[in-house]
Amino acid sequence: MPSRLYVLAFIAFALPVNAQAPYGDIHVEENLMIPMRDGVRLATDIYRPLVNGIPLADKLPVLLQRTPYDKTGTQIVESAKFFASHGYVVALQDDRGLYASEGVFTKYLGEGQDGFDTIEYLATLPYGDGQVGMWGTSYGAHSQANAAKLKPPHLKTIVLNMGGMSNGWDHKVRNHGAFEIQQLTWAFRQLAVETDDPVVREMLKVETINDWLTVMPLRKGQNPLSVAPNFEDYILEMLTHGDYDDYWKHIDLNWVEHYDRTADVPMLLLSGWYDSYAGGTIQNYLALSERLDSPVQLIMGPWTHSGNTRSYAGNVEFGSDGAIDDFHHEFHLRWFDRHLKGNASDTENANVRIFVMGSGDGHKDENDRLYHGGYWKEGADWPLPGTAMTPYYLHADGSLNTSRPAGNVMPSTYTFDPTDPVPTIGGSFSSTSPVFEPGAYDQRERDDVFAAKPPYLPLRSRADVLVFQTEPLDEDVEVVGPIVARLFVASTATDTDFTVKLIDVYPPSAEFPAGFEMNLTDGILRTRYRDRPDQQKLMEPGSVYEIEVTPFPNANRFKKGHRIRVDISSSNFPRFDVNPNTGEPLGKHRRTIKADNTIYHDASHPSHVVLPIIPAN
Repeated sequence: MPSRLYVLAFIAFALPVNAQAPYGDIHVEENLMIPMRDGVRLATDIYRPLVNGIPLADKLPVLLQRTPYDKTGTQIVESAKFFASHGYVVALQDDRGLYASEGVFTKYLGEGQDGFDTIEYLATLPYGDGQVGMWGTSYGAHSQANAAKLKPPHLKTIVLNMGGMSNGWDHKVRNHGAFEIQQLTWAFRQLAVETDDPVVREMLKVETINDWLTVMPLRKGQNPLSVAPNFEDYILEMLTHGDYDDYWKHIDLNWVEHYDRTADVPMLLLSGWYDSYAGGTIQNYLALSERLDSPVQLIMGPWTHSGNTRSYAGNVEFGSDGAIDDFHHEFHLRWFDRHLKGNASDTENANVRIFVMGSGDGHKDENDRLYHGGYWKEGADWPLPGTAMTPYYLHADGSLNTSRPAGNVMPSTYTFDPTDPVPTIGGSFSSTSPVFEPGAYDQRERDDVFAAKPPYLPLRSRADVLVFQTEPLDEDVEVVGPIVARLFVASTATDTDFTVKLIDVYPPSAEFPAGFEMNLTDGILRTRYRDRPDQQKLMEPGSVYEIEVTPFPNANRFKKGHRIRVDISSSNFPRFDVNPNTGEPLGKHRRTIKADNTIYHDASHPSHVVLPIIPAN
C-alpha cells in the first residue's frame, strides 16, 4: 500500500470567478487525523471559506464525503471548493487503510462505524454549527448509507448517488444466487491503483483480469489477488458464500434488515436505468419513504454508473434533457441549502422523478449513437399512479402478447454449454472497461465484446437464446415500473441459471439497415435458490418448476412500429459468473456439464413477463 504522510498543511487558493459564490478564497487543512473508536486514525482534509485571508468566523454546516478513491482527486476537490465557497465547511476523508489513512481496508465492512465516528468528531469542530450532511457516488454513497443506519445524532441529511445497496445478496455482490463479476474486476483494478509494489503492478499487466475470467473460479493462494490477502479474502468470501444468512444480513452489506434503525433525516436517492444500484435504490426509496417522517425523494435517469452529467448510455443518446449538467455543484447545493440552511427555493418537490426513455426517432447522431430520446415524469410514488401491471405471455411460435396460451403445446428446449456462454452486451452494472461496458447497445456481437466470437451475429441467432416478441406495435406503449418474469422451467441438470432480458426492437432504417435491438434491463436466477434465498435446493432433472426472475425496474416508451422482446437464456457473461450445471458448492467447482433447459408455455404452464403499462390516456 502507498506510504502515508501524516502532516498538517494550511493552504489558501483562489477559486475561479463565480458571481454567485459569496466567498472567493478557501482555507484547507490537510490530513487532519480523526481517531476512530479502535484507535485507527483516518486522514481528512478540511475546506473552509476565507474572508480577507482569514477563515470565516461564522459557524457553518459541515459536508462530508468518505471515499476509497483518494480524497485529492480532481472532481471531489472541485466539489469541496465549490461548497466551501458557498458557506460550508467541507471534509474529505480517505477510507480506512487507503491512501493517507491508517488501518486495513476490507470492502464494505466497517464503513458504518467509521462514518459514525467521523460525523460525531466533525460536529465538535469549533467552526461547525453541529449539522453534518453527506454526499457521494457509488462507494461514497454506500459509506453514507452505512453511517445513517447507526443514527449519528448530528447527521442531518444525505444525498445517495448510485450507491447504498439494499441487499448485497440479490444485487451488486451476488444476484439471486449468481455472482456479479464486477466485484472481481473492481478488486483487480483497485489493487493495481493502490499498490506501491512495482512488481505487483507488472504482474497485473501480465496476468490480466481478462485472462483470469476464462478460468473461473479463483482458488485461494492461486490467483493474482493472493499478493493482497485482504483483497483475496473478501472476494473469495463473496464468491463462495451463497446462502442468505447472517453474512449477507450484516449491517454493512444490507439495508433491508435494518431500515427501522435508520436515521430519520431528509434523503435524496438517485440512480440510473443502466446502473448497478438501480433496483436497490428504488427498493430503498420504497422502504424509507414509508418509515421516515423526513422527506425522501427518488430520481432515476437514463444513466450508467456515475453518468448523471451524460446524456447517453453506451451507444444510445437520450437527448440533452437526460443529463444534469450542474449535478456535482448547484444540484447538490440546492438540496443542502434547503435542508441545512432552510432555503426552500429552487428545489424539486416531487417525491419521484423518473426519465422515460424512448421519444426519439432512432436516427444516428453525430457520435454514431442511436437517438432514442426521452422525457421526465413526476409522481407521488412508485410505481406511478395508474400503472397497469400487465402479463405478456410467451408462446411456442416465439410470439409475445397478452393472450394466455391455450392447449397442450410443445415446450422450448435449448442446450446451455457453460464453456460457450452468451456474451454480455451492455446492461446495468458499474463501468469496468475493458472487460465490459454498461449501457444500451445493439444486441449484436462485436470484436470488442468480451467472449464474443466470429462471425459476430445478433444474440438472437444463438441456439441457446429463446426469443419472444410482439408484432410491430400499432401504437406507442409506455412501460414504467417494476418488471417480473414468471416462468415454468425444467432442466437435465440439478442446478442451472435462467436469464431474462427486455429489449426494444427498432425496425430497419436507412442508418440502421439491420435495425437496432436495444437492451433495457435484465435479470438472473440460480435455480438452487428458486424457493428461498437462505436455503439451497437442487432440482430433480426433468421436473417442472415455477420460478421468478426479477430484472431491475425500467422506464421506456416502445414506439409505434417497434417490437417488445423478451430473451430467455442461461448465461450473461461476464456480467454474471457462469453456472457449471453440476450442483457443486458455489465458487468451488472443477468441472462443467451441458444442460438441456426447457421453457414451458402452454395452458397449464403460462410463462409470462409482467410489464408495468402506463395507459395511453
